[in-house]
Amino acid sequence: MIIRILSNLVLLALLVFGWAWVEYQAFLTQPLTTTVRTIDVAKGSSFNKITRQLQQANIDIQPFWFKILAYQTGEVNRLQAGEYELIQGITPAEFLHQLAKGEVKQHDITFPEGLTFKEIRQLLAKNAFVQQTVPENMPALQVLHQLGLSIAHPEGWFFPDTYRFTKGTKDRVILLRAHKKMQAVLKQQWQHKSPDLPLKTAYDALILASIVEKETAAVSERAEIAGVFTQRLKIGMRLQTDPTVIYGMGERYQGNIRRQDLHTVTAYNTYRIKGLPPTPIAMPGKDAIYAALHPAKTKSLYFVANGDGRHIFSATLRAHNKAVNQYQRKQH
Repeated sequence: MIIRILSNLVLLALLVFGWAWVEYQAFLTQPLTTTVRTIDVAKGSSFNKITRQLQQANIDIQPFWFKILAYQTGEVNRLQAGEYELIQGITPAEFLHQLAKGEVKQHDITFPEGLTFKEIRQLLAKNAFVQQTVPENMPALQVLHQLGLSIAHPEGWFFPDTYRFTKGTKDRVILLRAHKKMQAVLKQQWQHKSPDLPLKTAYDALILASIVEKETAAVSERAEIAGVFTQRLKIGMRLQTDPTVIYGMGERYQGNIRRQDLHTVTAYNTYRIKGLPPTPIAMPGKDAIYAALHPAKTKSLYFVANGDGRHIFSATLRAHNKAVNQYQRKQH
């Protein structure tokens, strides 16, 4: 009798264990979600709090089996706070590993080439995932002080690129990354510059590169445009480039440059000043920096937009005026 009871108990235990094993294996392979989901795990959240949060978000976590898995893998006390993305079809083990490794969701912010420092700050201010610590209306010099940078002017010193970051990253952190990258790119490019350039410092190159960046979006002709400006600098001819005039006008610029604007003296009006303006006028990309330091060997001193995003280059004023009549004034 006792043997029969023991045998039944053993059989029952085996059946229960077998059922549990099947359930556990089904849990391990069952996707937590069929759509992409995002969850924020707060700092200091316990394992139980995280599982309750997942349940409240209608994620089928099955707390009992999830805890068994966490103990089995040794990850029960290693879960980290942050914003996590549950991809479609993610399994409990994959998500648990994500939590334990702190593999939080990454966000992107892109600073396009040719933006000003003000425009970069506007992009940061509009990004909901960036923690704002530098108010958009804070004066530029005060921003530099907040960042701990010893540069005199911010323009040009922040590399245009796409930066990845986690939710809650401070704006100053992204700005410092962009500044550090610009320093590295400019230093590397300056070390491999072409000989006989009319540029005394790497900062001069940054200024010229910003002008090249604003003059054309066509990568293939940047070296030619840099060549024109290099020639002008060598012979003491004024740069006479509209983007510098626009930058010097600031808020007064409303889409058009008038004749009186070309005659108004500002530190950036290259129709009135000789040489380079005092600072860059935008954030140049790597191609524009390379072009400024490796200008095309050209006899051209002039260029004019031809209407399709490119330019017509001329070595003489007479040829230039003819191109202006043809492409700007539509005279043939």
